[in-house]
Amino acid sequence: MEKLIVKNLNHHYGFTSILENINFELNKGQVLSIVGPSGGGKTTLMHLCADLIDVQEGNIKNSFTSSSFAFQESRLLPWKNVIDNIALGLKAQKISTKMAQVRAKKIALRFGLEEIDFDKFPKDLSGGMRQRVSFARALVTKPSLLFLDEPFSALDIGLKKELQSLLIEMIDKKELSVLFITHDLMEAIRLSDEILLLKADPGRIVKKFKYDLPQSKRDDKFVYSQSAKILQDEEIIDTFELELK
Repeated sequence: MEKLIVKNLNHHYGFTSILENINFELNKGQVLSIVGPSGGGKTTLMHLCADLIDVQEGNIKNSFTSSSFAFQESRLLPWKNVIDNIALGLKAQKISTKMAQVRAKKIALRFGLEEIDFDKFPKDLSGGMRQRVSFARALVTKPSLLFLDEPFSALDIGLKKELQSLLIEMIDKKELSVLFITHDLMEAIRLSDEILLLKADPGRIVKKFKYDLPQSKRDDKFVYSQSAKILQDEEIIDTFELELK
């Protein structure tokens, strides 16, 4: 079975310890979120898991056959139009230009873009439309593992829920495994099978939260009630430096 296994992981920048004794597993079909305050090492951890930076101490074993990314910034190529941006990963897989464009157009429509948008360049798109393109580009290759680095943080509530619903549809069909970095507890609860709380200085996992209810059955009432519950947890209060009265 495809999985991501992280064991005894430590990471340093110079003499500064960034991550300390990180251990977790992400199995096929699961969504694992890592939450914590800004500057806690979440993105460094994701980059290590994605083999974008070298492991210094410990071990990471990634047996997923393919992966892709969606970031907080859309990171589109400004000289390519919507369809060409979406099709980038397909061309890297040696798929013909004609088939790549067919698949890119199909997923663009699924993500709420219209045919009139296909020939537009990033400068002609709103922030929300650019993020739709970014998600479509990440998912058009049908990755086994999707890395999400706070991709919803700059979106309005409506677009955020729309994109999350599309992800949940794929997760519910077991089409996707996700490693999700966020500081938003509500979206972590909405999407995750397991949440790891990463405390800073250095980044270390201090608590885990698991949710068995399928994501497709988690309505707003469930998310709000679980958010209220988790906000009473002493580790959450301490990690996020919350002052609840």
